Amino acid sequence: MLAKSIPLGIYEKALPAGECWLERLKLAKALGFDFVEMSLDETDARLARLDWSPEQRLALVKAVAETGVRVPSMCLSAHRRFPLGSEDDAVRHQGLEIMRKAIQLAQDVGIRVIQLAGYDVYYQQANDETRRRFRDGLKQSVEMASRAQVTLAMEIMDYPLMNSISKALGYAHYLNNPWFQLYPDIGNLSAWITTSRWS
Repeated sequence: MLAKSIPLGIYEKALPAGECWLERLKLAKALGFDFVEMSLDETDARLARLDWSPEQRLALVKAVAETGVRVPSMCLSAHRRFPLGSEDDAVRHQGLEIMRKAIQLAQDVGIRVIQLAGYDVYYQQANDETRRRFRDGLKQSVEMASRAQVTLAMEIMDYPLMNSISKALGYAHYLNNPWFQLYPDIGNLSAWITTSRWS
């Protein structure tokens, strides 16, 4: 792994579905990949990973050790369903609880980076209050992540709130914490530039 100048990874959703991480990592290795990015989306099946037992967490750690294929990052898109900017206090509380559990899972299994989706809300109408709640939720999240020494990285999205590196940097300056970084998505960046240019 360290001998490679550019390790190559694959997103979990590009591989066959299932919950056996040993088989998933073996397949990734056979296909020539060095690491797999875990998905923790809004489906109940993947949200259940937040409540993995110690034995289930250890099984992933052992699978990484056996195969040599790492799981260094997590794509946390569950906040589309439970957004940090929600005006519903119960939904927002659930979003913060998801963040807490995701950070704990990452700490337990060796995931170093949690990729965040840059939406204040996804299925609801955004406004100044949803953006304020989102900023406050990010601040609480980064405080949790820093205690666990897990990096939160904001993905550049195809969404006005977070559709450029400069906008995401505004949040980085606001939070002013080394455990908050950016996760530029080249596809989203190029798609937004093209749409903006030709629309």
